[in-house]
Amino acid sequence: MTLHLPKQKPIRLRKARKTDLRTQFGALVYRVRDGKTQVLMITTRRTKSWSIPKGWPMSGKTPAAAAAQEAWEEAGVKGTVFEQPAGFYTYVKLIETRRGMKKLPVFVSVYPLAVRKVTSAYPEAHERRRKWMSPKKAADRVREPELAQILRNFDAESLS
Repeated sequence: MTLHLPKQKPIRLRKARKTDLRTQFGALVYRVRDGKTQVLMITTRRTKSWSIPKGWPMSGKTPAAAAAQEAWEEAGVKGTVFEQPAGFYTYVKLIETRRGMKKLPVFVSVYPLAVRKVTSAYPEAHERRRKWMSPKKAADRVREPELAQILRNFDAESLS
């Protein structure tokens, strides 16, 4: 039995209210070396904690394409992104406003990206560190329990 899923269409953005739950799209960048899966983790700009490349929706791009764009900008990688998410997680983003710091709830859809090319020159190279690690080690280093579970359960072979 073959399951045929509709292809994701590009999204159109509407202006969000400050109290809305926000959506981001993340890339679970991976490669297989010597039969073992490795994932590429990056540091966040403000707290320097480990995470995956992620960012806001981009008008005219599918969620998976937006995740792939973030992977390039934040980690300097290009590859094949899968249209079906590997999972979802939530976190609270602190944003600076005129009145101080504000908590913003964020829902992240995570799209696997099989890396083809890694470059040393990319837009945010001077702002972040990146490191290849096992999914288990990556899961132990992230702050978000739901992201840790996605990493722990990630199976690159199931995507082929």
